Amino acid sequence: MALLNPSGAAPAATEGGGRAGPRVLLDACEDRLDSVLALARVAAHLGGLRRTGRDGLEPLPAAALVCDDVAATGRLLELGVPVVHLESGPAGPPDGQAPPERALVRVHRPGWLPPSGPGARGARPTGILAPRRTGRNRTRSGTLVLLSLWGVPDAEAGTFASGTLRGLAAAALHRTGSCTVVADTGLAPVRSALAAHPAVRVLRAAEADPDALHAGAAVLLASPVLGALALAQARRAPLALLPPLGDAQRDLAAQVAEVLPLPSAEDPADPGLWAPPAAAGPWHLLDPALDDLRGAQRVARTLRQLALAPL
Repeated sequence: MALLNPSGAAPAATEGGGRAGPRVLLDACEDRLDSVLALARVAAHLGGLRRTGRDGLEPLPAAALVCDDVAATGRLLELGVPVVHLESGPAGPPDGQAPPERALVRVHRPGWLPPSGPGARGARPTGILAPRRTGRNRTRSGTLVLLSLWGVPDAEAGTFASGTLRGLAAAALHRTGSCTVVADTGLAPVRSALAAHPAVRVLRAAEADPDALHAGAAVLLASPVLGALALAQARRAPLALLPPLGDAQRDLAAQVAEVLPLPSAEDPADPGLWAPPAAAGPWHLLDPALDDLRGAQRVARTLRQLALAPL
């Protein structure tokens, strides 16, 4: 169980000071891009609450927000800490373990996606977990690649990194002047594959601010994960999807394709990747009634209520 710091500062800096409100523990699976993005976006709406990590269990926090880590949710509940358990993506835990029934379960799932299978008992969908800042910089440059290798077989991840990713990074440098790759796990093979292009920055998602990086990027290429889709949807920004890796990404990519005609980032030679249209892309095709960007606020409000008036 590890604290993910949305601001990129050292973990100790996230502990509130002064006469702030109750202490809440924030935790996520730091090797999963969806989980990292979800925690950061909810945390941005927790003003007035003091935030702590695993080391802040004495005294016990008033409540906790746990993204995806079922084992951590179980341990906190056993200690008597009320928990909001947020499932950040459609895949759920790798072992299929459901969160304990005593947790308040929230699920990040856009209303515009086709229905999926049954979720955890008592789970409620949140709507899109959008970044707090939905604007982008007036002057944008370079390419941002949001890469999720969570749950992807090593062989498949290695083949992608040494083939498609290497070609995309080289083309991004040539076409847009810079390239930043933000990956959740598997950074060693990614860095090895991109060693021939030292100008490419490779960052760990848990130690970066992907939402802020996107605000200044001209081009966004991303794995088909909900956190990346929510980022582009909230900002009405062009998005090209990387080839899906692993079963969870392939399933989500197929569901998205039923609704949105997002371009594919398979061919580095495709000039359309590096000069995306100025228009908002396909987001105008969504039913406005299902285009709900308030998921992070809802989860934050639930956590605040739990901290102030525990069940």
